[in-house]
Amino acid sequence: MPRKGHSVLGTWIDALFWEDAIDQLIKWGTARESRYVCICNVHSVVTATRDAQFRSALSGADMTTSDGAPIAWALRRLGFPAQERIAGPDLMWRYLREAERLRLKVFLYGSKPETLAKLRASIDETFPGLMLAGMRSPPFNAVTLGQDEADVDEINASGANVVFVGLGCPKQEKWMAAHRGRINAVMVGVGAAFDFHSGTLKRAPLWWQHHGLEWLHRLASEPRRLAPRYLVTNTLFVIGFSWQLIVEKFLRRRGH
Repeated sequence: MPRKGHSVLGTWIDALFWEDAIDQLIKWGTARESRYVCICNVHSVVTATRDAQFRSALSGADMTTSDGAPIAWALRRLGFPAQERIAGPDLMWRYLREAERLRLKVFLYGSKPETLAKLRASIDETFPGLMLAGMRSPPFNAVTLGQDEADVDEINASGANVVFVGLGCPKQEKWMAAHRGRINAVMVGVGAAFDFHSGTLKRAPLWWQHHGLEWLHRLASEPRRLAPRYLVTNTLFVIGFSWQLIVEKFLRRRGH
């Protein structure tokens, strides 16, 4: 079926409800199709305007969801008034619930060994019947060709239906794009979800999440790392998307 959605600053974002996203992951994963999913926030779409390789990775994705509240808001302004925020940590946890029920296998790729150990404990406690096919923490620096081939073989041999990738943006998106056709599973880049669900990082309270303020909570938690990013990317997003709305409104008027 044709994908519904709209381009935001040149990056296609799918217009999806939660049920659509989870059902599609189950369908692809059950067939062990080699696909990948990108979870897009303001940082993603702004970075894509300046990084051609990253932009290519996003454009090649089989699904791109509205992770950040501003991206969901942008889709609502572009003709999808009921668009929800499909955030990485929530998508991962909701899928795990269904994977446990359907006996589907999951592989975790990324982060640090100690974070993966804590994440596994959290998953075992919450989803005791989940079939965790394996975990792998790759080196922070570039992986050698031999190690990469070994990782691919390990993931494929595990029988995983879905691989959650926690390498951070834009590394995880580029990694997934490079491994489509090699890994026989659906790859989902979930960013900081491993840290949140392992307890390494504390996620914003639900009220903050529901009111589009999760970014502010993260900024307060990691001000030195995130302040420059938010200052630059949020400003560029506001300017860029405002201009996009003006141009699209002008084109619609000319069309009439």
